[in-house]
Amino acid sequence: MGQDVSVNLVAGLHNVRLALENGQIPMLEILIDAGRDDQRISEIISLATKRGISLRKVAKRKLDEQAPGVKHQGVIARLDGSPRDKRQGIETILSGLDHDPMLLVLDGVKDPHNLGACLRSADGAGVDALIVPENRACGMTPVVSKVAAGAAHTVPLVVVTNIASALKDLKQRGLWIVGASDDAPATLWESDLSGPLAIVLGGEEGGLRDLTRRHCDFMVGVPMRGVVESLNVSVAAALVMYEALRQRRIKN
Repeated sequence: MGQDVSVNLVAGLHNVRLALENGQIPMLEILIDAGRDDQRISEIISLATKRGISLRKVAKRKLDEQAPGVKHQGVIARLDGSPRDKRQGIETILSGLDHDPMLLVLDGVKDPHNLGACLRSADGAGVDALIVPENRACGMTPVVSKVAAGAAHTVPLVVVTNIASALKDLKQRGLWIVGASDDAPATLWESDLSGPLAIVLGGEEGGLRDLTRRHCDFMVGVPMRGVVESLNVSVAAALVMYEALRQRRIKN
């Protein structure tokens, strides 16, 4: 199955600005609605000019054709290369690291907004790759790419046929497997997340499956002090990833 061309785009004023400020996302050009002439567009033009990125003013219809169904707000960045969706083993990624790996594993997340948000947080926290199953889960889509705001091109999305086998392989490679769950016996603040780590979260409906839990070395939870029982998976993932990042910075 071919990759949808719109996953090679970043659309929307805020997302394009973030991608420009990131400085590491390769861009071919930026398309701008010829009918827009306002401060936010001027800021995009200024940033693109400083980076030496080509700008092209086009009719709004052209932007609609480039990103069908996506709210582009009059600006689209065309990226150089496809999102990092890899259907191969993760050994290449791990072998190229000069630090303890930190991976995010999502077992059955189906909402593209959640996957996109996880990619964005993973990029911010310095995660080396995000692993998802091939079936019964969301993969790379235009919505994922838009929500990720460029992180779909910086964080490898590794697609595996079997999560349990992937976790077993990671454990053999020396990573600790930590599952996140509402019923965990310890909080993320009480747990050591500073070493080589794979953080595992379940899907929106049922959380971690029993088989996935059995492959985890330990479980952590996010302390909840209010009336809600759980957090959105992308929020919970961000909290655990950033706690791991905090502990790593203290350790180093």
